Amino acid sequence: MPLLQVRNMTHYFGGLRAVHNFNLVIEPGEIKGLIGPNGAGKTTIFNLITGIHTPTEGQIELEGQSLIGLKPHQVASRGLGRTFQNMLLWRHMNVLEHVKMAQYSQLDYGLLDAFFGTPRLQREEERVTREAMRLLELFDVAKYAEHLVGNLPYGAQRRVEMARAMATKPKILFLDEPTAGMTPEELVQMIGIIRQVHKDFGVAIFLIEHRLKFVMELCQSIQTLVFGEVIAEGPPEEIQNNPKVVEAYLGKEDIT
Repeated sequence: MPLLQVRNMTHYFGGLRAVHNFNLVIEPGEIKGLIGPNGAGKTTIFNLITGIHTPTEGQIELEGQSLIGLKPHQVASRGLGRTFQNMLLWRHMNVLEHVKMAQYSQLDYGLLDAFFGTPRLQREEERVTREAMRLLELFDVAKYAEHLVGNLPYGAQRRVEMARAMATKPKILFLDEPTAGMTPEELVQMIGIIRQVHKDFGVAIFLIEHRLKFVMELCQSIQTLVFGEVIAEGPPEEIQNNPKVVEAYLGKEDIT
């Protein structure tokens, strides 16, 4: 059984068809990419799968269980974590609080423990803090733990957002433009971080990215989306040399 399967997903916004007959299979531990020009419908697909929108037609299943009709927090609780193209970070909270907050659904104490400050509460809070710091170390932002997230460099904010997503213990991680706004040096660092996350956690990854170097180096399989429809799917070498992809996605330019 695939980890994630999407069958014949179509969606309309009013009379405008944004996605048409989209199909997707992601196996456990797979890294898959979704590329395409601006306005192709890539983020809409993420939003449909993660519960922000409900598709007009089609099926979405995670480990054989339908996600249709679930709210985003319910989808996340099933094991699907994500980041956003426009980062959704709480500017009044520090970095450590961000990652701890994402773990609170996993806490093993009740209202009475919280009211009386029991040893169980203290143990759980210490565990959550340790796990949060471990993730901040992995994403190379532990030095910012006590800083307000709004005061961080842009690339560091991106890494905090990824650490927060991983704190939910996802089975599959959706990354929407994870290198947006990053310098070439930060891009290389992010490639290393995602490889380390994939190795350490065994999590499947589905990513949107406009920097083709990033996609070609990381992904085992790539889909190309144009006007809401997949025009090509295959390994990086095949996509890189596909005439339809070169013409539709980048005109006549070389995509190496």
